[in-house]
Amino acid sequence: MRVLVTGGAGFIGSAVCRHFIVDLGYDVVVLDKMTYAGNLASLAPVASSPHYVFEKHDICDSASVNAIFAKYEPDAVVHLAAESHVDRSISGSDVFVQTNVIGTFTLLEAARSYLKTRKSAIDFRFIHVSTDEVYGSLGADGLFTETTPYDPSSPYSATKAASDHLAKAWHRTYGMPVIVSNCSNNYGPYHFPEKLIPLVILNALDRKTLPVYGDGSNVRDWLYVEDHARALGVILLKGVPGETYNIGGRNERKNLDVVEQICTWMDELRPANSSHHDLISFVTDRPGHDQRYAIDASKLENELGWRAQETFETGIEKTVRWYLDNAHWWEPLRHKVYGGERLGLVKA
Repeated sequence: MRVLVTGGAGFIGSAVCRHFIVDLGYDVVVLDKMTYAGNLASLAPVASSPHYVFEKHDICDSASVNAIFAKYEPDAVVHLAAESHVDRSISGSDVFVQTNVIGTFTLLEAARSYLKTRKSAIDFRFIHVSTDEVYGSLGADGLFTETTPYDPSSPYSATKAASDHLAKAWHRTYGMPVIVSNCSNNYGPYHFPEKLIPLVILNALDRKTLPVYGDGSNVRDWLYVEDHARALGVILLKGVPGETYNIGGRNERKNLDVVEQICTWMDELRPANSSHHDLISFVTDRPGHDQRYAIDASKLENELGWRAQETFETGIEKTVRWYLDNAHWWEPLRHKVYGGERLGLVKA
């Protein structure tokens, strides 16, 4: 199988590429614009594989995207290319609209044109990878299901909701074999250090303040990135076109609890004169900060047979240890791309 993976140099995308090449033996064509969050070092484990090809292009560039379909004739697309950081979307929403909405439209149209030249579309799949944030915020109880109404709160989640609707419409109107997945918060190795878990690990390592939004009571369902990659592999093989599958780790944690668990591991692995817990500081909350996300992954588990292999406890230990052991990966990012400053502040 030859799979076109958009955003393959990103955090989730690179995990998908590594899984597809190393574990499944697929040929993978990576299409990535290489924004600040793209990092070829994340693909180093597969870069020398004969199953790997890299193409640097913008998914909004229809000519380039059409040329890639014609050149490589993929059997499937796994569409992960997106601007993804909520804080950045607050202060710079335009690029989110361009990449997440216009880019998805461009890719869908290129795939539709390509399928007209293909002998059969029966064995082709277009996996549109999205987020649970499109569903909005939960109260203290309940879970997001595939039928939960959309209620996005941020520019990021609004653009992902729009792209989901486009993907589903292209299936219903044009018969494209599109499958949509909505995942919970990912974490693990190769995660760009602007996100909560890697930011806290690296700040703790530098003995910097560990900022927690509001009172830290916001709840997220955490999914180890390699479990997500496996889920997408299962959906690619077994998923039904036109269907949506929620991917979650069943690991709900308050943000404060996540930070404290990281501090506990840092105290054990990098002990200092005082506990890393002392570095925690509460800061003004993010605008439009959803209170709780929680995924019901029963459909994916029961119909396609996928199960998360990592608990949050096992996954967070692996993640902390990976960052401590792989400074060569994150140091260039920390010093040249993103230094840990707060993003997404609304200007008066």
